[in-house]
Amino acid sequence: MTAEAMSSRVQTQIPTPVQKDYYYFFRSFVAGGVAGCCAKVTIAPLDRVKILLQAQNPHYNHLGVFATLKAVPKKEGFLGLYKGNGAMMIRIFPYGAIQFMAFDSYKKFLSTQLGISGHIHRLMAGSMAGMTAVIFTYPLDVIRARLAFQVTGEHRYTGIRNAFQTIYLKEGGISGFYHGLTPTIIGMAPYAGFSFFTFGTLKTLGLTHFPELLGKPSLDNADVLVLKTHVNLLCGGVAGAIAQTISYPLDVARRRMQLGTSLPDYDKCLSLKKTLKHVYTKYGIKNGLYRGLSLNYIRCIPSQAVAFTTYEFMKQILHLN
Repeated sequence: MTAEAMSSRVQTQIPTPVQKDYYYFFRSFVAGGVAGCCAKVTIAPLDRVKILLQAQNPHYNHLGVFATLKAVPKKEGFLGLYKGNGAMMIRIFPYGAIQFMAFDSYKKFLSTQLGISGHIHRLMAGSMAGMTAVIFTYPLDVIRARLAFQVTGEHRYTGIRNAFQTIYLKEGGISGFYHGLTPTIIGMAPYAGFSFFTFGTLKTLGLTHFPELLGKPSLDNADVLVLKTHVNLLCGGVAGAIAQTISYPLDVARRRMQLGTSLPDYDKCLSLKKTLKHVYTKYGIKNGLYRGLSLNYIRCIPSQAVAFTTYEFMKQILHLN
């Protein structure tokens, strides 16, 4: 083989910049998906209780958070705490994957193309990433909410496939899968934005001012500092708590709109404005707009802690640093 032929062969084996970008995005996609699944499995029982309380399920409406956690296994068995979790896993992998991948992409775009940097580009990138992930995976979120709201012995849907068919045939086709999309997008913007913003800011401050105390070399790049695992968990938990406090009423409205005809008063929850007004008028702020918030703190803190920590770990495993 001539030197010219060998040179040509080597050049064809070197990944082009476009191929490198696709490979990077694929690894980022996988890292985000794994992070999302790990986070949701951790708090699946709390998610089920949250839906039951937010939507005032008649079987558990008189109970509090911890009483409901005890009552569900007694009435529906231990697996009742994981009802709807199959649909959640089908949804959460692409959701987490798209969200984390989109965040990195938006952050890079805002910084390089628009010249927006500092703390503000984290907030903007996080908001856009959250909305992007919601739009792509929303129908699965609706299915999961419907299945989780069911109580054993009173099933309207026999499973994920049946729920898809029933909603499509009886609730206006494709549009039936997008009930509550408006409050979800409106709520996701501040939630995802402040979540990524808070975590990124805490991470930057920690590694800048206390690198030896809070940081350690990355597994895939010794020149890059990453937060220690317990610090990652703490920063992720704080980020989740702040984000949830800001966006919670919109989350309540979203769940009620998603459940649609599963609720007796669904005709009063056809729009964001009507839903918020109805919940506030009938149940008030504490028992309506912020019902289940204590549970949400319990679930969102470990969820976000695990999500960010797993993603940071997967970035090292998949050589994203």
